[in-house]
Amino acid sequence: MIAHHVLFWLKADTTEEQKSAFHKGLQSLEDIEVVKTFHIGKPAPIERAVVDVTYTYSLTIFFEDLAAHDVYQVHDLHKAFLDEFRELFEKVIIYDAE
Repeated sequence: MIAHHVLFWLKADTTEEQKSAFHKGLQSLEDIEVVKTFHIGKPAPIERAVVDVTYTYSLTIFFEDLAAHDVYQVHDLHKAFLDEFRELFEKVIIYDAE
């Protein structure tokens, strides 16, 4: 299994309408056939020094293997998401784990 965890920091001037569209865009990625498990999140209201709550959205996807991850990266839905929403990103961090 490959866990693909993406943290998005959207620009401060992102409107609620843009955030809603961004969320729908994230949801579209679940339709990629190699996605096994899928979760969209926002920071939980947990106050601990080791918990980062500065991001806007979290996306966690599990793939069967590295080959499935590679298919996802070049999939048309993934490319369309990036093309439409990358201008909203202030920062993105990705953690991939096996």
